[in-house]
Amino acid sequence: MSYDRALTVFSPDGHLFQVEYAQEAVRKGTCAVGICGTDAVVLGVEKKAALKLQDSRTMRKIHQLDQHIFIASAGLVADARVLVDMARVECQNHRLTIEDPPTVEFITHYVASIQQRYTQSGGRRPFGISTLIVGFDPDGSPRLFQTDPSGIYYQWKANSIGRNSQTVREYLEKHYAESIGEADAVKLAVKSLLEVVQTGAKNIDILVITKDGSRTPNVDEIEGVIKVIEAEKAEEAERKAARRTTSS
Repeated sequence: MSYDRALTVFSPDGHLFQVEYAQEAVRKGTCAVGICGTDAVVLGVEKKAALKLQDSRTMRKIHQLDQHIFIASAGLVADARVLVDMARVECQNHRLTIEDPPTVEFITHYVASIQQRYTQSGGRRPFGISTLIVGFDPDGSPRLFQTDPSGIYYQWKANSIGRNSQTVREYLEKHYAESIGEADAVKLAVKSLLEVVQTGAKNIDILVITKDGSRTPNVDEIEGVIKVIEAEKAEEAERKAARRTTSS
């Protein structure tokens, strides 16, 4: 029996192959990084190069769900658009019924529930995306969550999704600090994306969310951060060369 033909049939060793195929679609998607700092949350995404006649504004990887909540995705872009629309409606429903803005975890739970619902009945397929959902709760606390095609969600201090996400995650584990501020979080996001992006600032998008709102650094600002990173690498290489010379 082909256990990958039907979504609702488990294989003898307990796998749902269609969900695993959806996770493979995520691994083939462009990379996205989220970093939670003390006073800001930073989202960084790898964006594909626009064709000569293509309007780059239509190639967004980061979307706003509410005034204080944003989402980035890796995987099938069309699937992400559907989930974003659903989540935006839920944010407005929450404000209408509760008369308070939703928390980041509330919206994450909603998105994960939608993804999980699409793994339990026939005639549909799982969403081929993972998401990073970030923002500030009404009490002023920064939050970063990840959801998977299976419907699981976790809270993170820093994480990545998409292609080479394991490499980027290992880099974040080595360089993340609990006391990281806004400027250092932006630098760390750019550094981690440079592990997989070879074309520099023009293929990197950064979003910075603070208690007071959000901003998107332009290409020149990202280019400036990259120059600082390259200068630091050059200094480190010189120090290592000097130490080798001294020891010999």
